[in-house]
Amino acid sequence: MLDVAGPADVFSEAMRQSGLPSACRIEVLGTVAGPIRASNGMRFVPDATFDSVAPGIDTLLVAGGPDIDPHVAPALLDWLRAQAGQVRRIGSVCSGAFLLAHAGILDGKRATTHWNCSARLAHGFPGIAVEPDRIYVRDGAVYTSAGITAGMDLALALVEEDFGRDIAMRVAREFVMFLKRPGGQSQFSTHLAAQSAEKDAIRGIQSWVLDHLDQALTIEQLAREAGMSTRHFARIFKQETAQTPGDFVDLARVDAARRLLEDSEVPLKRIAARSGFGDTSTLRRAFTRRLGVSPLDYRRRFRDPGARLT
Repeated sequence: MLDVAGPADVFSEAMRQSGLPSACRIEVLGTVAGPIRASNGMRFVPDATFDSVAPGIDTLLVAGGPDIDPHVAPALLDWLRAQAGQVRRIGSVCSGAFLLAHAGILDGKRATTHWNCSARLAHGFPGIAVEPDRIYVRDGAVYTSAGITAGMDLALALVEEDFGRDIAMRVAREFVMFLKRPGGQSQFSTHLAAQSAEKDAIRGIQSWVLDHLDQALTIEQLAREAGMSTRHFARIFKQETAQTPGDFVDLARVDAARRLLEDSEVPLKRIAARSGFGDTSTLRRAFTRRLGVSPLDYRRRFRDPGARLT
């Protein structure tokens, strides 16, 4: 439901904030006529079906859901291919990317989808450059977003294109959203990632890392904490988390520094020390590598106006 309602609300609020209530018309299309039951059990009634909608669509977004495969039908895929050559822009929310992929619209393009199915998209469609750590991706006139609420981030980016930054900022404030999350930001934080491993030992080490970021945190130290040999620990960690211990530590430190930049006026030198980077140059390189922005640029964009020097 949120794949549909979230972006629709963003566009609707943009029209209200701009004072242009008829700037665009939002229509929901179904694959069949009549009410549609969403995955949460709620029902909504589409305005039309994909094969009965009037021509002249400007922006077409394909919503996703927990089980997208039953909707991979030849007639729908043919219609999507035709629309891709006619609309100003086409995109997807969450697993809706699979419909665009089956239609060939993502061939040779960069794309993203929900983190939980990005590997499946990459494996099933090797011609797509899947970027699993992105909130949304634009490649020409084709847009894809990450899971569920990221569809609102994508819609906000489209609002900025059409209505300008000022209106997009007003919508973001009204909806308590970032106007623009940094381009390389992970779809979920290291704190959430630390809950995803199945083995208790690995979850324990991840939690331990988050509590000891100011220490050296070498792989040998982590292996000792886990009671494993270095080689065995590295193999199990990668198997459980799909990342190396070093990558997890680096991302955890960036995440800690990011929160300090957002929530405080602490100088960069102290942030580097608290988050385990040691010095500002190492912090700066990590931020640029992981988020595509410098720490100072990040603070300017995302600092809480009520932040304190602590």
